[in-house]
Amino acid sequence: MKSINDAHVARPGLAVVEIAAADDATAFTLQHLPAAHRAIAPADRTTRERGEPGVRLRCSLDLHQQPDT
Repeated sequence: MKSINDAHVARPGLAVVEIAAADDATAFTLQHLPAAHRAIAPADRTTRERGEPGVRLRCSLDLHQQPDT
């Protein structure tokens, strides 16, 4: 995965959430849990690391913003 840059965590309340899961469906389901309560910049795809099991997904979370409804 790409490294986390300064803009992702430039101020308190911003976070990067990395999800490791067995499959895409599980990773995307977990991504939607915080999205119900806070604004996120969702990932649109998962990544696979050669030689490692499962998938990874990274999204950005902003605790100060409410989700779009």
